[in-house]
Amino acid sequence: MATEAGHGESPTDYIVHHLTHLKVGSGFWTFHVDTLLISASLAVIVGALLVSAARVKSQGAPRGLRAFVEWVYEFVDGNVADIYHGNRAFLVALGMTLFTWVVGMNAMDLLPLDLPGSVAGLFGAEYFRVVPTADLNGTVAMALVVFVLIIGYSIRAKGIGGYLHEWIAAPFGSNPLMWIPNIFLNAVELIAKPVSLSMRLFGNMYAGEILFMLIALLGMAFAVSVGGIALFIGQVIFGAAWAVFHILIVLLQAYIFMVLPVVYISMAEEHH
Repeated sequence: MATEAGHGESPTDYIVHHLTHLKVGSGFWTFHVDTLLISASLAVIVGALLVSAARVKSQGAPRGLRAFVEWVYEFVDGNVADIYHGNRAFLVALGMTLFTWVVGMNAMDLLPLDLPGSVAGLFGAEYFRVVPTADLNGTVAMALVVFVLIIGYSIRAKGIGGYLHEWIAAPFGSNPLMWIPNIFLNAVELIAKPVSLSMRLFGNMYAGEILFMLIALLGMAFAVSVGGIALFIGQVIFGAAWAVFHILIVLLQAYIFMVLPVVYISMAEEHH
């Protein structure tokens, strides 16, 4: 959510500051510490909540956290069952993990904009971004795991020989003249899946983060031209309205990131 931009900062400085990662290393071996820390912490928190819900013993109908987690599980299981018609135990677990984890990471965008950086500043960090899914490195890393699963499921269903044969024989047949076009098209199709998966999530969350910053800058403009009351009213109205709408984006993007890997894996097992 938007908060007041720092005094003495230009709009450009304010946005650049909030888009700068806490990082170590240089070049290719640059690690975004904030992305790694927040995503790992949320994985532990989400996992602990799911385990706690599974261990709750209740007589009769489940209640509270257990009832909510069961509802989410049934939602994920139903979607996976509609897409994948084999043994879906692993894919349901994968979908449940992706959905709950991505919701947690996306929801960090709803924190007051300046709060994470202020807290990090207490520990000596000058920069700190709190939304892992607004970092392309984070979404690409998750998409690469899905990429490996797509290849693994395809090899499991067709064997190594069948999988390699498909690369040279589909979609134009096994004529040697068509091998290069077949390999090219299969490579484009395979690479496009993790690229689109990661870019879609990153793009939506990055855009949401930018809009929260623009709302904060709108409040700064109110403060300069009208006064503190207008700052407060403007940021509350616009920030709250965007936060409510952003909740839908948080859930929708997590749902898409949960469904598409299942779709891709189901397609990978099909024989051409």
